[in-house]
Amino acid sequence: MRIISGKYKGRRISPPKGLPVRPTTDMSKEALFNVLNNHFSFEDLKILDLFAGTGNISYEFASRGSTPITSVDGDFGCVKFIKQVASEYDFNIAATKSDVFAYLEKCKTSYDIIFADPPYGLDQKTFERIVMLVFEKDLLNQDGMMVIEHSKYTKLDHMMHFSFQKSYGGSIFSFFEIESQDDDDDTKVISLNQEEE
Repeated sequence: MRIISGKYKGRRISPPKGLPVRPTTDMSKEALFNVLNNHFSFEDLKILDLFAGTGNISYEFASRGSTPITSVDGDFGCVKFIKQVASEYDFNIAATKSDVFAYLEKCKTSYDIIFADPPYGLDQKTFERIVMLVFEKDLLNQDGMMVIEHSKYTKLDHMMHFSFQKSYGGSIFSFFEIESQDDDDDTKVISLNQEEE
């Protein structure tokens, strides 16, 4: 696992074996942050990382100057590892052990970017519930963006506030914004496997 940009660019972080995770690949992560870089200056952004796993995405935000960052995962080993890395690199990351849905139900804080990388095996309704909770609870700031990573078998482009998608290999990033149009005709799907003209 490598940090691709920011203060700790190139730094490799090795999580312990046995964690129940499927980390976002470096190539997909670089593609994701290229998109976000067109929308945000990362310094001082308030970040929520759901299903944080190894903390891969949280470290990338931290290296780019985002703060504060909240990382939520239900696995004790993952949360322990994120806390260790945050301490070692002096990242402003608060790692919380919690069921993600329970966390969203109780959350009283809004964020500039919310990233969620649920297990791909979760059913369609579970992915949809993430979107609904975030907007029902007003957890996304007005100019913010939510990103959900999922497989091609999960469809989220019909959801309220859906904005656009980026696909990379077997992974898809669905982006949601408060001011986005809900008309399916405006859906924008872009494959990062193809060179942009």
